[in-house]
Order: sequence, then structure tokens, then C-alpha cells
Amino acid sequence: MGIREAFNVSDGGKANGPAMVFAHGFGCDQTMWRHVAPHFEDRYRVIQFDYVGSGRARAPYDPERYASLTGYADDVVRILRELGLTRVVFVGHSVSAMIGVLAEIQAPDLFAAHVMVGPSPCYLNDADYRGGFDPDDIDGLLDSLASNYLGWSASMAPAIMGNPDRPELGRELEASFCTVDPDIAERFARATFLSDNRDDLARVSAPSLVLQCREDVIAAPQVGAYVADHLPDASLVVLDATGHCPHLSAPEAVVDAIDTFLAVRG
Repeated sequence: MGIREAFNVSDGGKANGPAMVFAHGFGCDQTMWRHVAPHFEDRYRVIQFDYVGSGRARAPYDPERYASLTGYADDVVRILRELGLTRVVFVGHSVSAMIGVLAEIQAPDLFAAHVMVGPSPCYLNDADYRGGFDPDDIDGLLDSLASNYLGWSASMAPAIMGNPDRPELGRELEASFCTVDPDIAERFARATFLSDNRDDLARVSAPSLVLQCREDVIAAPQVGAYVADHLPDASLVVLDATGHCPHLSAPEAVVDAIDTFLAVRG
């Protein structure tokens, strides 16, 4: 199976331009970028894909390989190399921001810049760090997901989306969650919520833009600030938006922030 079929790679935009790669978050697929990615097609070769177990990806799922985010980062490196890409702008939502960090550590020549939308390097609170969740919170979340995935999706999607005045957005996220195999979703959730990539931030060499919503139940403002403070070369933009998916709820603000970042970085 070729790389394009395995990860449902879409390859558009300016064929001879620099590459911009959009990577979706947990429970989603590449369609979540439909309000943002087209804005860059006149200047960039725009690449989108689905992670294993998501969307229309057909790559085989190996529980051992994907027990940690490293397996997903390996896939990103493989996709970029097989497409012949170098020096890409990697736009990662949520967990994909840290997957991008791990991929760059593995293959720094492939990355020119990162755009991290709602990133979190660690979801667990400890004595000196507030990731947003105590251990009992994470255990309860994962237990609920494992025992009743459809119920979990119905209750969590509106909270994650965070725009109660626009319930259609929460319904879209719930529908996306429900397309993922529950067993794969549970394992991906464990790999995501139990990861700790704080020490990896210092190993990122490419310049980064951190996009943070002013309210976000998954990655609170202090988490975005932590990420920006601990990356060697990063800027933080707090969007006038709420929820964890501004590329759906406030795409114009996301596009404007990315455009500004790219213009400054040349």
C-alpha cells in the first residue's frame, strides 16, 4: 500500500511552492481544516492526511506501535520523506502539535516552522506545573471513554468545542468522534493524555507559533503560555475565541495569525 492511500494524503495548492502540512487532532480527520487550508493554496503546496484509525486512512493499526505518540511521529516523518518534502510548515492541532515536536526531533531537516493550535505538552498537574487535570480526572475521562465511547463523545464534544451558542459545531465534533473505532480511540486517548513532552520542547529548533484560545477546557491559557515560554524560538497569540477547535469556530482569526507569523518569518 502506498503512502497516499495508507494515510489518505491530499496534495494540493501550488505544486512548486513551499509545503504546508496540516495535521488533525484526536478523534478528527483532515476535513477539520477545510476553513483554513484553502487560504494557503495560492502560495503553498498544501498537504493533508489522516492518522491511522482516523478518517479514510487505511494503514494497519498496531497497538504496540501506537501505544505512544512516537508511533504517530514516525508516520509523519515517513509521509514527508516519501512525498519528497523538506522544510515544511507543520500546522498541528492539539496532540498533533506534540507529534510535530517529536517528528522534528527525529528529522529536523524536514521542518521550517511549527504552528501549534491548542497545544499541550502534559495534561497532568504536578507541584510546579498546571496541565489542567489531576490524575483522578484523567482516570475518570479514560474510564468513561473505554466503557461508553458514544456517550463520552456526546457529553465531551460540546465542552471541547466550547461554543454553546453554536451547537452545530459541537454536533460536528461529536459526529467526527463517532467515526473512530472505539478501541483505537481509547488507545490514542491514553497515548495523548498520559504523555509528557515538556522536556522535548527545548529540543525544537524551528521557529514556532503557538495559537491559544482565551478559554479552552482541554488546553488552558497557562498551558499555551508554558509551551511558548519553553520553546527556544516561539511567539504566542491568544485568539479572541473560545474552545479547543478555533480552526472550526474562528477560522479567520487562525488564518490571520498564521499569515502574520509567516510574513514575519519570511
